[in-house]
Amino acid sequence: MPLDPQVEKMRAERETADVPQLYTQSLAEARAADLASIQAAGGAVEKVHEVIDRTVPGPEGELPIRIYRPAGDGMLPTLVYYFGGGWTLGSIDTADGICRRLANAVPCQVITVGYRLAPEHKFPAAVHDCHEAVRWISANAEELRVDAERLAVGGDSAGGNLAAAVTLLARSGGPALLAQLLVYPNTRYGSDTPSMRSGDDPYLFNKTSVGWYWNHYLADPSDGLNPLASPLLADHFGELPQALVITAEFDPLRDEGEFYAEKLFAAGVPTELSRYDGMVHGFFAMSGVLDGGKRAIAEASAFLSRVFKVSDDQASDDQASDDEASDGESAEGRAVSEGEAADAEGAGGQAVSEGGAAGGEGADGEESGGKGGDG
Repeated sequence: MPLDPQVEKMRAERETADVPQLYTQSLAEARAADLASIQAAGGAVEKVHEVIDRTVPGPEGELPIRIYRPAGDGMLPTLVYYFGGGWTLGSIDTADGICRRLANAVPCQVITVGYRLAPEHKFPAAVHDCHEAVRWISANAEELRVDAERLAVGGDSAGGNLAAAVTLLARSGGPALLAQLLVYPNTRYGSDTPSMRSGDDPYLFNKTSVGWYWNHYLADPSDGLNPLASPLLADHFGELPQALVITAEFDPLRDEGEFYAEKLFAAGVPTELSRYDGMVHGFFAMSGVLDGGKRAIAEASAFLSRVFKVSDDQASDDQASDDEASDGESAEGRAVSEGEAADAEGAGGQAVSEGGAAGGEGADGEESGGKGGDG
């Protein structure tokens, strides 16, 4: 399929304005430009019932977190979200729009973690920050109103890579995780896949972008063989949380994300894979300008609602309201609306939407040469 018309319009505007690629700028310039572009494409800021900034202990000092809490009492299903940005750019602020939308749409509590960035802090600093943060969140569940039995991790791009790495660590080191949401994740250093080889558009995220980020993140290329950097290289994929993997057709990372979904599925992990035809890397954060971004947020929200069994919470709330309404009320009573049921489709099996998974090449078929780009 060709580029989605909305993506084509965005790309043409970048070409007309000759917008420089982030990898041609200084780190300070790239970080500022990344935040500005995400905020511009993210649409209107959604209000959330409660937003709290605080810190939690990390491996080498305090880490900032931001808590997005929907209306409601008691313990809440919680998604711990890791922002994208190639481990080099990004912050709690760049994930703000995504987290607000997910918190409202699921609804659930979303906590985003301000992990340390490269190149100031090389691999595996970000991985250990992300794992330590979710461990602390689980251990302090009561204080944070986290339902520890309904705790998930997720992220986009490098954040998806970190979420996958955290599930590998949590498999033996805790905490118990119910699900993982991986949005166009990096899963393999040095990927030489069809989507990587064709990712050379100078006005979109391309293979040179990928190489630039990896070069900032890794102290040595050999570190890229560590499964915590390249989750696709893990020894086994069993006993990992159920997953939704979202990819974009015109993304250099498409194939490695889909290979990772295939590995999970082959290991018996309930896995859903959804490719968005016509979309490009970053579209999940562009719901203000791309309808595909809106659909992906809705799909991710439906997945989380389902695995968190949010409809059960709504049914319990409705029953409590019914009981209260029938206990000593006047004849006029109260109108109690029934909660809208969550999508009832099960998560088992590999559901491929919007064009299907990458054709032809299996998870073991990618070559290992190169860095996935210049830079």
